[in-house]
Formats: sequence, C-alpha cells, structure tokens
Amino acid sequence: MRPNVLFLMSDEHRFDVVGYEGNDVIRTPTLDFLAETGVVFRNAYAASPICVPGRQAMMSGQLPMTCGCHRFGDDLAPNSMTFARRFAQYAYITACSGKLHHTGVDQMQGWTVRIGSDTHTTDRYIEGKVENEFEKYTPAPGTGKWSNQKEIERAGAGESINAIKDEYSVLGAEQYLTGYFADPYYDRPESHRPLLFKLSLRQPHYAFKTDEGKFLHYLNRVPIYQESRADHPVLSRTQAPPDVEATPRDIRRATAAYYGMVETVDAQYKRLLDCLEQLGQDIDDWIIVYTSDHGDMLGEHGIWEKTQFYEGSCRVPLIIRWPKKLAGGTLVDENVNLCDLFATLCDLADLPIPEGRDSRSLVPLMNGDPSGWVNETVSAIGEDRVMIKHDALKYCSYGPDAPEVLFDLEKDPKENTSFIDDPSYADAVERFRARRDELGYGPAGAAGYAGAGYRPT
Repeated sequence: MRPNVLFLMSDEHRFDVVGYEGNDVIRTPTLDFLAETGVVFRNAYAASPICVPGRQAMMSGQLPMTCGCHRFGDDLAPNSMTFARRFAQYAYITACSGKLHHTGVDQMQGWTVRIGSDTHTTDRYIEGKVENEFEKYTPAPGTGKWSNQKEIERAGAGESINAIKDEYSVLGAEQYLTGYFADPYYDRPESHRPLLFKLSLRQPHYAFKTDEGKFLHYLNRVPIYQESRADHPVLSRTQAPPDVEATPRDIRRATAAYYGMVETVDAQYKRLLDCLEQLGQDIDDWIIVYTSDHGDMLGEHGIWEKTQFYEGSCRVPLIIRWPKKLAGGTLVDENVNLCDLFATLCDLADLPIPEGRDSRSLVPLMNGDPSGWVNETVSAIGEDRVMIKHDALKYCSYGPDAPEVLFDLEKDPKENTSFIDDPSYADAVERFRARRDELGYGPAGAAGYAGAGYRPT
C-alpha cells in the first residue's frame, strides 16, 4: 500500500509569520508541531509570486516559461501532467477541497474529486466567443477589484468572503474524509485505495479581516513591516496603483488582521488532523506537506500584496513531514522551489517521475545529502521578469526598461541595498545574466529558451 498524502496550502502566507521561524507574536501551534516533527525548508520560493502562474508551476512541476503560465488568468493546457494526474495514474484517489485557481476548460487537471466554490472558467476560454456580444456588457463604474488603499482602510474585525469559503472547504474536507475512511451510512468506504488529499485555503489573503478576539489580541503586538521605498521604477511600485497612503496605525490594523487569519488557518489544519485521528488514522503514516502560493509584503518597502521578488513576496513556508521515513526537526537551508514538489512527492510515494519536468526531488536534501544539488531557485513574472537566487545572492532582471538588481542576503537580509554596480560582484552578475538568457528572460526572450529549467544534465 502506497502512503496517503495530505497537502495543506494557504494563500499569501509570508514565510516569517509562523512560530517555528522565531516569530514570537503569531500563534501557530499546528504548523509549529509539523515543523518540530518534520523537515523545514528555510529557503523555499514560489516559481512565480503571482497566484495563478505560481500554482500552475507547482502543479506541473515546471517553471512558468516551460508550462506557459506567465500571468494571472493563464492556465495549464487541458489534460496537463500535474502531480495530481500522476498520482491518479497509479490508483490514488486525488481529492482537493478549496482553491485551485484553474481558470481554463479543464477544471480538474488530474484531481478526481473537487470540493469547493471556485470551479469556473474565465471568458477567455469560451470556444467560439463572439467578441462584439461581450462588448455590449460592461461592469458598472466603480466595480471590480478594490484598491489596496481601500483594503487598508477597511482592515479590522469582521468576516470576509475568504473566511466564509474556507469554512466551506474545511467542512467539505471533513465530510469527504469521513466518507472515505468510514462511510457510516452506507458502508462503502474507499480506503482500500491510497489517497492524495489537498486542503487549499484562501486565507490569509486580504481582505484584512479576522474575528474580534484575534484582532484585539494582535493589534498592539504585531510588528510594522514598513521600510523605505526603493529608488527603482519596479521595486518602488505596488501591484495596484495608486500607492497606499497609510498611517502606522493603519498598517498595524491590517497586519493584526493578517496575523489573525494565519492563526485561523492554523486552527483549521488542526481540525483536519483531528478528523483523521478520529477516523482511526495515525498521521505519522501520512506524508504531510504544508506551503503557500506566495507571501504578502504587508507594507514592507512601502508595498502591499505580492508580485515582487522581495523575500516577503516570493519566499514561502514549506514543511514536509513523514516520521516513518524522514527525521523530524530537520532544517534544510538550500534554495528550493515549489515546482520541486512534483518530483519530491513522486519520489516519496515511489512513483516514476515523468519526463519533461523542471522539478527536482528534495528527498536527498531531507536525508542530509546536498551533494550534487545546484543551489539555485527561480521565480518569474510575465515573459520578461525573473529572479534567480544562487546561494545568498539574488539577481532580479526586469526587462529592457528597468535596471537590474542584485541583493546579497548575507550582508543585507532586509534587501535595502543593490550591489549590481559593485565591482566585487561583477563576475557573479555576468553568470546571472548568462543564466537569465538561458532561461528565456534575456534579450532573445522565449525564442531563445531551450527548455533547460532545472532538469538534470
């Protein structure tokens, strides 16, 4: 019998808003337990700090340039090889409750069961779409995505649609797992087959709302992440102009709500673990993964949301726990990528890793063997922006119209200084530029991309 897999995922969760990373304000006992008894990756990065392409890269085990998902709204081609599809091919029941962010015509992408409220296609995928008919119908003025300014102004105690949908997803997960392992009404459990189950929550993604008790607890305890804005045409911009004008109290209120949502997510994961134990499951027999699609800047460097290559945006929490095979309390400092989870899950479950993946198995690192590991990770936005991190150096290229940036996270972990013009880094910059071109983000663009990615040579 192959091992069951539980994949826990949040949305927009910063890597440093967890207790196990030394944050003594946030209350995350469930994630701390998983970290203490599992493997923690200290330098894990999203393949893209944007929801949709980041999630598609993770599911396909491919970088954005390889899978063709570059921006919000892009989706994998129908019947793509995702890790869910790979597991389904080997008799796993693959079930997901919550947010997947598939927007195309293939709403399953390898999952055999979907529970949640986000199953829909966008207009761009309607075959035979009559454009002039769609042009007749336009949204009313003032509707659409709220500005970050409005999100900050509304931050505080209350309930958001994300909280409502997360509760729906957790209840659906509990109901599904009860049927899978027990089915007390019809005695037709499906536990004779292995299970890959994913609970994918929407919080702590804004709106910045949490219940009153958590909000009051965090309001005067949270740090303010505000830093000076960079003098750079890209790094100085928030995702949704105009820029936010916020007082320290405004920032504290939004951050307190964010912390409250993180605590809520942590408690919902505990509910799911308790449900499994009630059903007679020993969670030590399960492979458990926890991560998020990207982070949130929370006003750091004057920026809100994500879509930046700063650590707060593209670095993510990542834990893998399987006490029967992996030593608990293990810390991995090498640079890894969420697209590496495809090969890792296959490796752990003893499934063949399909050809054409950029994904690299993390199993050797988890077993304490970094030999042969190329200590690089990549994150991309669109077809012309890319971040390449090698060891502690992080190189960011923003296309032909903006200066390059080079951070040295050992010397400057807050990312306040670019060393791109420092002569002592000249050789490193040239190596990064060559790698940028190889990945298809240089002057030749995708036309010069040969699909190298992370694939072993």
